[in-house]
Amino acid sequence: MQYFLSLCVTGLVMGVIYALMALGLTLIFSILKVVNFAHGEFYMLGGYTSYFLLSAFTGLHPILAVLLSGLIVGVIGLIFELVFLRPIHKGKIERPSEYAVLVTVGLSFFLIYLSLALAGPVPHRPASFLTGTVSLGTVNVSAERLIAGVFSLVLLGLLLLVINKTWVGKALRAVSQDKDAASIVGINPLAMNSIAFAVGAGLAAIAGALLAPIFSVTPDIGAAPSIRSYIIIVLGGMGSIQGSILGAVLIGLVESLGTGYFPDPSRALNYKMVFGLIIFAFVLLFRPRGFFGRKET
Repeated sequence: MQYFLSLCVTGLVMGVIYALMALGLTLIFSILKVVNFAHGEFYMLGGYTSYFLLSAFTGLHPILAVLLSGLIVGVIGLIFELVFLRPIHKGKIERPSEYAVLVTVGLSFFLIYLSLALAGPVPHRPASFLTGTVSLGTVNVSAERLIAGVFSLVLLGLLLLVINKTWVGKALRAVSQDKDAASIVGINPLAMNSIAFAVGAGLAAIAGALLAPIFSVTPDIGAAPSIRSYIIIVLGGMGSIQGSILGAVLIGLVESLGTGYFPDPSRALNYKMVFGLIIFAFVLLFRPRGFFGRKET
């Protein structure tokens, strides 16, 4: 039972961190109606930004480095949206769907090879938030994982508060439902597009910065989190914030329990993502729209 509880706590912690990245992708998709194929690279960029900030400013607190990483990468995402994605929404692109795929995939390759040129293929690990373990009753949890999970949970709560209670959040929700109707009542859809992309990129970067001290960061580290994010938003229902959080927690628990109880411990980590894909397949079979997906009319 203690081992089971330990796996559950680890799965919940990882699930909350996955939710940050998936929520960023959900915001981008629901507002801009494009799939960001560079989302995993924003995650990677967040880890590298945190590492270089802590290396350059030795007195900087790791949590502050995480927040600064999210801010810096969010600004990069904002610039990318203004330069490359805004022409789609101004009607200047003849085939917007294909164009969005090309520019986001191009950004993905650019960021991968830029980080490879600047940092090399060697893994880099930022300074840990806190070393050792924390006892939660009979369960011992890694201190840095627990801090990362609690920080992610607080950030998710603040983000949900902003989306549900503030004017900006209501404007984002209005644009996600009907851009034309939102513009009639005085909401600028182009501004909401920029906010959504910047926040989405920043959330991915924060997730990467939180996990970098645990798993280290390499130029290709964004591939697996990116795939997880796509799985999670489909599980939850495309564009559903609540569904993204539920799907992320479910994937975190399934991966943790599946890895912990796999018959061959030496190979368990190699199949980690497979456990989530199995759940993904079952959900698509019995509920193709996902947990909170809306039926098209």
